[in-house]
Amino acid sequence: MDAECQPETSGNEKEDEEETEQKPQSSLLFPLFPLSCEPDSSPPGSSKAAQWLSNPSFTFDVSTISAAPAAAVPLEPPHADSDEEEAHVARRPTHEPVPTSSSSEGQQSSERKEKVSRKKRKRKKGREDSGYASSGKSTVRTWIDTKSKPVKDYYFDVHGDRDNLAFGCLYRMNVPRYKLDNIADVSELEFQMLHQQRFSGSWMDPECDLDVLDGKIKAGGRYYSVKFTALEKNKGFKHLKILEKQPSLLPGEYMPLVELSTTDNGIDESKVVVELEESWEDELVRRTRELNKMSRDFPHDENVWLAFAEFQDKVASTQPQKAARLQTLEKKISILEKAVELNPDNEELILCLLKSYKHRDSIEALMEKWEKVLTEHFDNVRLWKEYLLIREGEFSLFKVSDIRKAYGHAIRALSSACNRLCRQDFEASNLTSTDNSLVQLEVGLVDIFINLCRFEWQTGHQELATGLFQAEIEYSLFSPSLLLSSHSKQRLFEHFWNSSGARIGEDGAFGWSAWLDNGEQSKQNTADDENKEESDGGWTGWMYPFPTNTSNMEENAEDLIADTAEEDPDNVGVPVHDNIEALLKKLGIDVDANPNTEVKDAKTWNKWSQEEMSRDSEQWMPVREHHDSALRDDNHLTERDDQLSRVILFDDINDFLFSLCSEEARYLLVSRFVEFFRGIISHWTCTNSVSWMEKVLSLDSVEDSFLKYLDAVSKAVNRTESSFTSNLDMLLCSSNNDLSRKTIMMKFLRNGILLCLDVFPRNHVLEEAVLVAEELSVIQDTFATSFVNPSRALGKTLLRRDHQNLLLCGLLARREAAHGNMNIARNIFDMALSSADALPKELMEHVPVLCFWYAEMEMAASTSGSNTDHSSQRAMHILYCLGSNVKYSPFVVQLSGLKILRTRHGFKEQIKSLRSAWAHGDVKESSIALICSASLFEFLTSGGSSGIQIIEEAFSMALPERRTHSSQLELLWMHYIATVQKYLKQLSFSRVWEIVAQSLQMYPYNPKCFSAMVEISSLYTVPHRVRLTFDRYIQRKPSVVVWLFALEFEMGKSKSEHRIHGLFEKALSNDKLQKSVLLWRCYLAYEADIACNPCAARRIFFRAIHACPWSKRLWLDGFQKLSSILTAKELSDLHEVMRDKEIHLRTDIYEILLQDEL
Repeated sequence: MDAECQPETSGNEKEDEEETEQKPQSSLLFPLFPLSCEPDSSPPGSSKAAQWLSNPSFTFDVSTISAAPAAAVPLEPPHADSDEEEAHVARRPTHEPVPTSSSSEGQQSSERKEKVSRKKRKRKKGREDSGYASSGKSTVRTWIDTKSKPVKDYYFDVHGDRDNLAFGCLYRMNVPRYKLDNIADVSELEFQMLHQQRFSGSWMDPECDLDVLDGKIKAGGRYYSVKFTALEKNKGFKHLKILEKQPSLLPGEYMPLVELSTTDNGIDESKVVVELEESWEDELVRRTRELNKMSRDFPHDENVWLAFAEFQDKVASTQPQKAARLQTLEKKISILEKAVELNPDNEELILCLLKSYKHRDSIEALMEKWEKVLTEHFDNVRLWKEYLLIREGEFSLFKVSDIRKAYGHAIRALSSACNRLCRQDFEASNLTSTDNSLVQLEVGLVDIFINLCRFEWQTGHQELATGLFQAEIEYSLFSPSLLLSSHSKQRLFEHFWNSSGARIGEDGAFGWSAWLDNGEQSKQNTADDENKEESDGGWTGWMYPFPTNTSNMEENAEDLIADTAEEDPDNVGVPVHDNIEALLKKLGIDVDANPNTEVKDAKTWNKWSQEEMSRDSEQWMPVREHHDSALRDDNHLTERDDQLSRVILFDDINDFLFSLCSEEARYLLVSRFVEFFRGIISHWTCTNSVSWMEKVLSLDSVEDSFLKYLDAVSKAVNRTESSFTSNLDMLLCSSNNDLSRKTIMMKFLRNGILLCLDVFPRNHVLEEAVLVAEELSVIQDTFATSFVNPSRALGKTLLRRDHQNLLLCGLLARREAAHGNMNIARNIFDMALSSADALPKELMEHVPVLCFWYAEMEMAASTSGSNTDHSSQRAMHILYCLGSNVKYSPFVVQLSGLKILRTRHGFKEQIKSLRSAWAHGDVKESSIALICSASLFEFLTSGGSSGIQIIEEAFSMALPERRTHSSQLELLWMHYIATVQKYLKQLSFSRVWEIVAQSLQMYPYNPKCFSAMVEISSLYTVPHRVRLTFDRYIQRKPSVVVWLFALEFEMGKSKSEHRIHGLFEKALSNDKLQKSVLLWRCYLAYEADIACNPCAARRIFFRAIHACPWSKRLWLDGFQKLSSILTAKELSDLHEVMRDKEIHLRTDIYEILLQDEL
């Protein structure tokens, strides 16, 4: 209840008593119920109530009314004679002698005049004496029994007036005090009467109540006046917080023996604590003093400085004036500048300072500050990434060549830092992975290089992106083992690049180093042949030596063309250009005429965009200058000029070459190469890593790794919906040309991975990727539907190179099982496990992985095939051999109970031996396979709860900070979730939901976690709970992953248009997610194709290209989806802007116009 200072009772008490004489004696505040009790009656033993609280309306108990008399009461609102009477709380009625009949009419008229004048004086005096105008009751000036003058400062209860909730409206006068209705003790008839009077009567309606109030009371009302609304926002205003005292857990706390008093609502007053909050001005002074002191005491603590800067943002949010906010921003910048001065190498403080500059300075000044910082911290990967992200997203400064130069500066700076570390710490030949600083620096360098390749790909320079990958892999992985300087190494590589030797991914490629060895051998053979010819003698013919300077190539080509023209007798005396002009005139084309570049039909631009996308799908491999590439499509040959634009020269890649020393960075480069060209590669990094989040943010289409989880969400949602709705895959449906491009791309990828296997032998991740690439290239090329495994021949070839590769045998068996050849797969597994004992000890570590793959294949066969028991028994036999540590033998009979106990005990002992290694962070794939095998064995023998418990206990062996950053532990947890989904009926929903919540908390960027959450929720809970979960992680961990799954979930639901709009707008209001091309494309496709809102689609398109000007797919989406909305002139202007931004365009608009004319 609001605690306001009330004025004291007026001194003219007699006048009030005379005034009450004219009213009926039963005039109460609410004359709804006939009261027979006297107002002075009070419970015995209680203290005398104050006079202003003695009205029966404050002490009346509703439960004492009987049903019969209450029914006879007419439900009429009280009628007040004047505003003054409405503003008064009813007082105790007093009686005075009635005037005699001998009084004259003159006396009565004089008394009436005097009475009116008294009322006016009382109203005027009440307004003057009251310290504020919030109360409509002007006669009450202070609290009860308070003789002192009321103070100026007063407090509001932050919880509001609870009586307003009890009575359903605002009280007309001042602070009411009523006893809440006890609905349980009121009869049905009484309840209906109260409800009808409370909500049906016009006199209790809040809106009607405001209408009948006097203007002065409206202006001074405590709830609806402008004065008290502004008072709430006053910086010096204090709130009164009422808290319930928490019980103390101290054993010796004092406990009173007397009976504690309680309030009318049954709340113990001893447990209520009234706390006075500080005003904003007090908080501002106190917090500033504290932060100043902490910054002096702990000058090198970045959290103190960041908290100080964040507090300035809070101060600025309370300042309505722009000048005051700018002043606060200047103060924040000065704080951060002092922090950076004291901590010059702290990247968090530097980034915070640069972000603050962004709100004050122009973009040119901001770029100058960025360049100055990067000059001082040239070896900081994070600063370079942030700088490049800002440069890419700044529309006014965006140009492809400028961004390319910025990437070149970053790569050269970081590469020099890596070389400096190599020279200072150790020799390159003795390099190991113990230097974490070098490994982290090289991993960051690879990330920036991948971002460059993706940037070139998305701007339309796909040949350059492919050439960059080819050049860097050759330069880093296949460099000759020579002690060369960086300059000498680049000169030698230039010779390889300009030669006709096959590069990685092309047919016949065998690496730069092998090419160099073969070249030296061929040179030696050529020298021997020349010496032999010289000894034999004879004329060998004319030879025209070509100049070594490539700048004279065009002049030589023109000389050769002129010589050819002179030798041709048909062209004697006729210039070449005249022939071309004459031919053009015969075709009706006047070269001298002014070109008409205006396109008058918007459909022409739609055709142009389709042709442009088609050529983008076909032209992604660099064209070799000396010979035709084996991967070039001969059915779509273009002109020579177009072919020359697809040639990647050494000057195009020279600034982006760097050497890698660490094994981790090299493997990351190859993994990202496979992932970039749509290959299937498993767990190349943890989803909580920066590399994964940057990769997801840079996507412009939904990848296959996401599609399978999004399809699972769509199926789960559509099970509960009556009609099928759209999904994200339908929004961004690709063209038919993607199939042919993927076929050629899989062949390119197969060749590249096969060459990389020479550098990373016995790497089963790359071996699996090359087998899958072989299958995809063959299946998509021939559309084979037989059960023959297309990768069988390639697998046998790889196995002939290394007969002891156990994991390769397991991969071949799994690929055979995927094509339905279970008997062949079992024979391969049995052969590999039976011969494992004769292998060296380092190869025996792969036996748990092989056994787990075999058992997992049998379990999959048991769920899909008819012979379920046989497959389960085979799986138990495989796990028995692993757990009991006995030599493997093919399955013959069912396991006995003794063998089951022996296997369970063996798994426990082996898991215990892993505890020390896991505590030090040494988590290998073989240990993960061992735990999964033990869990699977418990599922088969004891049930779901025992299997889950094994994984949970094993997961607890790792340190908490290592759980969320280990790809192997994340792989174990994903297996855990899949197992829970498989045995869902054996667990309670509360237990399952706890596992799902824990998964989302540890791996909030893993698509598997959100897919499992939606699938499980569709079976057990309502959609509202799923939405709350999505909203929670949107608020805590915003990422493209959570928004994709939230959108997929909502698109499967009907009548979710407003929710979908809200999700898109909230995502794209985030500073980082605003750079996601995928989200912009989904939003544009949704508005254009599903919501069918052309105006919104047009607005979103312009916002999208302003935020992501580098995405060619985004520009072309606008041409295709908005061709009926934008005019031909607007589309022409957009085409010119694309050229100004240096987006690579392959199709000339004149080609489309010529096709239309024909």
